[in-house]
Amino acid sequence: MMDDMAPRRPDPEALQAALHELSGLFGNRYSINETIRQQHAHTLTWGSNEPPDAVVFAQTTEDVAQIVRICARHGVPLIPFGTGTSLEGHVNAPFGGVSIDLSGMNRILAVHAEDLDCVVEPGVTRKALNEYLRDTGLFFPIDPGADASVGGMVSTRASGTNAVRYGTMKDNVISLQVVTATGEIIETARRAKKSSAGYDLTRLFIGAEGTLGIITRITLRLHGIPEAISAGICPFPSVKAACDATIATIQTGIPVARIELLDEMQVKAVNLHSKLGLQEVPMLLVEFHGTQRSVEEQAERFGEIAADLGGGPFSWATKAEERSRLWQARHDAYWSALELRPGCKAVPTDVCVPISRLADCVTQTQADIRDTGLTACILGHVGDGNFHVSIVLDMEDKAEVTWVEGFIHRLVERGLAMEGTCTGEHGIGQLKRKYMAREHSAGTLNLMRLIKKSLDPQGIMNPGKIL
Repeated sequence: MMDDMAPRRPDPEALQAALHELSGLFGNRYSINETIRQQHAHTLTWGSNEPPDAVVFAQTTEDVAQIVRICARHGVPLIPFGTGTSLEGHVNAPFGGVSIDLSGMNRILAVHAEDLDCVVEPGVTRKALNEYLRDTGLFFPIDPGADASVGGMVSTRASGTNAVRYGTMKDNVISLQVVTATGEIIETARRAKKSSAGYDLTRLFIGAEGTLGIITRITLRLHGIPEAISAGICPFPSVKAACDATIATIQTGIPVARIELLDEMQVKAVNLHSKLGLQEVPMLLVEFHGTQRSVEEQAERFGEIAADLGGGPFSWATKAEERSRLWQARHDAYWSALELRPGCKAVPTDVCVPISRLADCVTQTQADIRDTGLTACILGHVGDGNFHVSIVLDMEDKAEVTWVEGFIHRLVERGLAMEGTCTGEHGIGQLKRKYMAREHSAGTLNLMRLIKKSLDPQGIMNPGKIL
């Protein structure tokens, strides 16, 4: 259906006309430098680097609108760029075009402490936002690991370590300002916490990966910093036991804030990278938020569940610096995996399954890793059934590359067979497009294409992604 939507490179003369206009309008905020263009394409994992024809550094919403209008007039593709931390080729320019760098749009425009919300530009990073909020007693909980930009987190429907308690980006965005494919500036909603007025356009743009429009302002939900926070680590005799403890913890209603799985290989990598000296067995990292008494009760109940499944001892880390070191090691998991095979490449991928199937999916994946002979780590936000595998491989070894491709395919098929999804939070981008037809029916995909065609009739918004 809709072959006329197939992305294509712009006419060379039209492209040059657009670039000439952009160069004259933006001066030193316009670049065709090869290194800068390559930096604005895919640089993580194993996807090819496909740079744009030019990069424009936007500073205002009107900048974005002007860029879009020029490119729309000439039929030139547009690729939004935040910090470049996405993993599935989202920022590549397979059909050339213009990368709009939004990192300079990094202002926090308003904080409404009494309403528990704030308004930010897309280039604000999550760490900068929480640093700014610290004195207000509020924080933004979505924590995908990398210091991603808020705009990028919205566009990929990011999740993270706190998702089990605070939800994902779709649960924490109130409204968006978006520049459409024609250069029109729209607001998807008002600042009220809820509305029944029309279609939920906010959710339409969350997770759209820049294929429907470019986000230029975000209104976010905030949360109060808990009175007490307690974190700890708990070893288990097997990954299955750790997963079963996770399932029991969620099913018994313990309001755990974070619950992260590290398999034995991931713990080994963390020890090498962060010098933690942990026992190299499957492990859960957990964190509880609340009052001092409620945190103690939650930890005690978790410890009892872990013990019943052969886990323990559960070690608390109550000091802020101890917790920070523990979670920083978790966030450095991608880089720590590289310690297992210096000089090699890490390829992370993820799936998400119903929590009742988590133990089966993880243990079968571990068996596949062993049978294939790969070097790979498993970690995950297992409180919501999402886990990641980081495979470390020699990209010069073609046979090994083929094995890894086969493994990732089997992992996705395994997750889909268990009524899960091909990606819990990395997104589709370029590298997982082939699985969209496995996860969704033909009717569902056709509806997505209709939406894309309606909002982006020329197909210039981040072409070659998702569909």
